[in-house]
Amino acid sequence: MKLHLDKKHISLGITSFLVVAASLLFYYLLFHGEIFVSKLDKFVTIASPIIYGIVVAYLLTPLVNSTEAKVLIPLFTHKSPLNEQKHKWMRVISVTFTLIFVFFVFYIFFRILIPNIVTSIQSISTQFPTYVTNLTFWINKFFEKNPDIEKLVIQLIDMYSEEFNNFLNNNIIPQLESIVKTVSLSLINVLKVLWDFVIGVIIAVYVLFSKEIFSSQSKKITYAIFKNDTANNIINDVRFVSDTFVGFISGKILDSAIIGLICFAGTSVLNIPYALLVSVIVGLTNIIPFFGPFLGAIPSAILILMVDPLKCLYFIIFILFLQQLDGNVIGPKILGESTGLSSFWVIFSITIFGGLLGIPGMIIGVPFFAVLYAGIRHMVEKSLSKKGLPTESIQYQNLDKIVDNKLITRENRMAKKFFKVKLFQSAKKKTEKDDKRE
Repeated sequence: MKLHLDKKHISLGITSFLVVAASLLFYYLLFHGEIFVSKLDKFVTIASPIIYGIVVAYLLTPLVNSTEAKVLIPLFTHKSPLNEQKHKWMRVISVTFTLIFVFFVFYIFFRILIPNIVTSIQSISTQFPTYVTNLTFWINKFFEKNPDIEKLVIQLIDMYSEEFNNFLNNNIIPQLESIVKTVSLSLINVLKVLWDFVIGVIIAVYVLFSKEIFSSQSKKITYAIFKNDTANNIINDVRFVSDTFVGFISGKILDSAIIGLICFAGTSVLNIPYALLVSVIVGLTNIIPFFGPFLGAIPSAILILMVDPLKCLYFIIFILFLQQLDGNVIGPKILGESTGLSSFWVIFSITIFGGLLGIPGMIIGVPFFAVLYAGIRHMVEKSLSKKGLPTESIQYQNLDKIVDNKLITRENRMAKKFFKVKLFQSAKKKTEKDDKRE
């Protein structure tokens, strides 16, 4: 006797299996989460060269595509149509040009900046006692003119000096040996990361050469598993995620480079000490949205304060002007509406992802949350459309209730109530007049 299984029974069996598997996985993560996290960390450590390679290839893909579309395709199709052999040569040239261009930019960056930054750091270390003396003289002079502030500062120092000494003796000094070990291990980890990154660049070359193959294979698997409409939605969502990440990160890097150059020009004109070092700090930290300018300006201001307090004031005013220029002119021109998030959600995403992942989380938190926000908004608007309700948020601003798919606002409710009161009052007056006539 043959066993006949129809599509309904197969689908039910697969669904039951997935439900049981998901339940077991949830139980394991709930009660054995530490083991899972350790295994995941180990896997990420092993696969880090591949991850670096995919990320590098992903970031270099727009440059490769632009080189082929704007330069190589017109050049290779000038006399004859494009064929497979020409496409291979185009890819070799575009990938080679992209790698040479990126390495050249990094070489120029480090060739110009590193010697100047090293010189600045050496100057700071040699002249540090002088800076401390100048700062002490300025503080004493300030306290002489403001004795009330001096008394307050002395009280605060007396209040917290004992606690600071206890913290230093009980926590910092006993852990110096472990701190030295941690620093040594960190240096070793940095070298390992650099080695993994070099291997990742090699992997990125292979990924760039075969990116169309990987893309077509992913689409084929998607259409094989899901229905056509579902697969189309998945592919469109992946494109949206890619465009959001690439647009935001590449735009933010360009924006930070422009801010760094403007900062260097401004600090050079104002004769600010260590203009190049300060500009590099401001430009690099500007990659972090919202909080980045403050993270770069605070240590820079402290460094300038030790040299010249008046120049520090000039620098703070200039940075405030520069960040207003970036926030209102340069940033919107470059980034546009790449995220579609309000200021509150930007701060929210930076705070949450920065707390979870540190500085990398502060950088990728905004585009990641933008994708999540867009997905939730899409589902909400789709559900509202099915119910025949408007999708614009402004229409729900003064909403009181919905009756028969009609939005009743507070103004409408108050107007109806006012109309009923007026009608009742006019009817009452009419009744009173009739009674008087009688």
